[in-house]
Amino acid sequence: MKMLSSFSCLYIISLAVASANHQECGADHDSQACDSDSKDGPNESGIASYISQSQGLWNEYLLNINSSLSEYQGCDSYHSNCSCHSQVIDSDLDVWVRRGGIQRDEFDNARDKMYGGVHYQIINHKLYRSKDCVFQSRCRGVEYFILDVIQHLPDMEIVINVHDYPKSYKHKNPLPIFSFSKTPEYFDIMYPAWSFWSGGPSITTEPRGLGRWDEKRLSITQSASKWPWEDKIPVAFFRGSRTNGERDPLVLFSRENPEFVDAQYTKNQAWKSDKDTLGYPPAEIMSLEEHCQYKYLFNFRGVAASFRFRHLFLCGSLVLHVGEEWVEFFYPNLKPWVHYVPVKQDLSNLRVVLAFARKNDKAAQQIASRGYEFIWAHLKMEDVRCYWKQLLTRYSQLMSWKIEPGINTNMISI
Repeated sequence: MKMLSSFSCLYIISLAVASANHQECGADHDSQACDSDSKDGPNESGIASYISQSQGLWNEYLLNINSSLSEYQGCDSYHSNCSCHSQVIDSDLDVWVRRGGIQRDEFDNARDKMYGGVHYQIINHKLYRSKDCVFQSRCRGVEYFILDVIQHLPDMEIVINVHDYPKSYKHKNPLPIFSFSKTPEYFDIMYPAWSFWSGGPSITTEPRGLGRWDEKRLSITQSASKWPWEDKIPVAFFRGSRTNGERDPLVLFSRENPEFVDAQYTKNQAWKSDKDTLGYPPAEIMSLEEHCQYKYLFNFRGVAASFRFRHLFLCGSLVLHVGEEWVEFFYPNLKPWVHYVPVKQDLSNLRVVLAFARKNDKAAQQIASRGYEFIWAHLKMEDVRCYWKQLLTRYSQLMSWKIEPGINTNMISI
């Protein structure tokens, strides 16, 4: 394993010390001991009003923490391989195991009829791809990981969806299609997104797109070390474009309650006027590293699952995760109340969640620390490579046909 830089080591140690010094806060512990001892934000009288109105509701959250922690089984306790996410492969491939394998006509149907699908072949440890790829940077991200493990892979062919939305709807016959994200309504086989290496969203602070997860792990952790928990701004923060209307209530709430939330829309490619940012000028884009100065960080889905999710945990801030439907391959091992605080998709529990976090500062910090520790320990680049290797190996074992010798003239060598 590569040696960590000095700042990363110091930050990990500080989180461990903080966790050791704090009792676990839940319903079984003295509520006064778990009350907020952080710096007060502006307009504290308004916050106190929200807290007094919602105390009975967030007492239930303390019970949720206790219950979730008692049921939680960490990856190290039941996995001996290089990745703790293998059960997701089990789940995604189960439909094909039950059908007795993947038939050639099912594969051909996925390859020929799916818009946005890229056909790959592995032959004698060499990689070939269909000539057209709509998003070249996304294909490069996929190809980086396949090439990295290709010497360990048998011959196979796969169809990889490099669009955002999954393709194999459960109300139809399943198709063997790989997608980075899905909901329970889809059969798609999840793979680690291209953005772990390249092809993530391009923004002002990241003009080449979010990528190189190994580098972002270090840069965000370095920024987090400058903002220990007690110095973070006690406000819930969000910056992002208006990908969908689910974010509107938070932005509107922020305008009325700036002591609680700083949520503003930024420009995206579709922006034409202030109407596209709910009547306000678009806010300046802030880097993920700058997010670390805030104590609470919102995560919303975009078109599909949000790439920002894994990054937010590295700030050591409390992640407020909105909605549970959209997932990537590593989501199932992140548990509500253990690693993050769940927020209903319609934001109907928004005020209660914010009051809970303010009033129960130690409990919030402990959740934030567990979230950081999970992502740091179990979502390394080695884990991503391991997942690709295991996924493709097990998929190949379900193929009912062998690739014919010779190179397809419609394919190019990668």
